[in-house]
Amino acid sequence: MGRIAGVTAAETRERLLLAAAEAFSQRGYDGTRVSDIAAAAGVSNGALYAHFGSKAELIVAALRAHGPRLLADLLAADPDRSITELLLAVGRRLPLRRDAKGHLIGEALVAARRDEEVARPMRDYIGERADWLAGLVRAAQDDGELDPALSPRALAHFCLLLAMGSALVTPDVHAVDGEEWDALLVRFVAALVPAGTTSCEGVPR
Repeated sequence: MGRIAGVTAAETRERLLLAAAEAFSQRGYDGTRVSDIAAAAGVSNGALYAHFGSKAELIVAALRAHGPRLLADLLAADPDRSITELLLAVGRRLPLRRDAKGHLIGEALVAARRDEEVARPMRDYIGERADWLAGLVRAAQDDGELDPALSPRALAHFCLLLAMGSALVTPDVHAVDGEEWDALLVRFVAALVPAGTTSCEGVPR
């Protein structure tokens, strides 16, 4: 199997990324072979290596293409939604059961701890996510939504820890009462907003 007839290079790359995301999510990084991904995508190993130099490069590329992006999707769906509403919406979904691809970030993090070849691109990926989150925080501070005394980088790091930790502490490992979790989130978000401003979705400001 080489390149599939009638399929462009971009389409082949996307097939490989989708096959990789599914394989890594289901079988883990160590349990997945490059040949498994190539076969699932319907191409040869050589065709795979024409797009990706290594399995390490492939897992991070799959994460970029098919990893969790809940906050970005919510923001794209409603660009005028306040950052406090977005934080609450994302936070409420963190303890819930996720689909198979939701485990991709956990597999990539575990692989990065064991393999420096994975760790290097993962540092770039996480750094980009942190910078993007910090930019959202700064914009919210400029708009008066968040306390300007907060460190955007520290808050972004905290949000990353919560989101990525939720990929490892899944409901089958440990669950939390929904109402109790929601009450905690509201208290947490209330601590981030400037004092004396109007409330939003039950969050005292």
